[in-house]
Amino acid sequence: MTARSAPFAATILTLYPEMFPGPLGHSIAGRALAEGKWACEAVQIRDFATDRHRTVDDTPAGGGAGMVLKCDVLARALDSAPAAGRPILAMTPRGKPITQTRIRELASGPGAIILCGRFEGFDERLFEARPEIEQVSLADIVLSGGEMAALTILDACIRLLPGVMGAPSSGAEESFEHGLLEYPHYTRPQEWEGRTIPEVLRSGDHAKIAAWRKARSEEDTRSRRPDLWERHEGARVQPASGAQRKDKERRP
Repeated sequence: MTARSAPFAATILTLYPEMFPGPLGHSIAGRALAEGKWACEAVQIRDFATDRHRTVDDTPAGGGAGMVLKCDVLARALDSAPAAGRPILAMTPRGKPITQTRIRELASGPGAIILCGRFEGFDERLFEARPEIEQVSLADIVLSGGEMAALTILDACIRLLPGVMGAPSSGAEESFEHGLLEYPHYTRPQEWEGRTIPEVLRSGDHAKIAAWRKARSEEDTRSRRPDLWERHEGARVQPASGAQRKDKERRP
């Protein structure tokens, strides 16, 4: 990534603004925040309610348990946050699962506006009226609210910002960066409870080490995450172009 003219700016719309920056105020994210490499603004959704009770939710149309966040209040909250080219993410289990590829896209941009769901979720008309909202899921799980998911996504973005990690190459071989799980790691002591570091990693032969790491990455992905392996294999098998097909047809 190239140097930025402005810091990565995160605006979080939430019923619990005190949760931010939370853990992102510590470790490398906290140092980056103190150094101005990114900025965090937490906005209270209740401030955009118009009644004296500051109501943000109501009962589901058609009946059922729980409460639903009101589209009019949410729209006013969203409209108050200057987009400035930033994508709007709504954290919901109905959304598309986030990927490392999307995280890298977000980290290379000006920041994000993140809307945190609560209760039974959002009035669907919000997405009909604001089609630019990207509905995002962290995983196939249900949380108490979108705040923890938002913190996780922001952490994944912040660590990729220029100057946040010690070396630009620090994140190059992480799990998911190339569609595979990362290879296993070892460190001293050389022997522990009768288990030793694999000999190849002690050989000093960088070519053999690279080959071992690649093989283990593929093996572990195949056994632990067959879904990732299937996508990885599919990406490697590209259909031949028209010119290539014609060339093959001409060959005897």
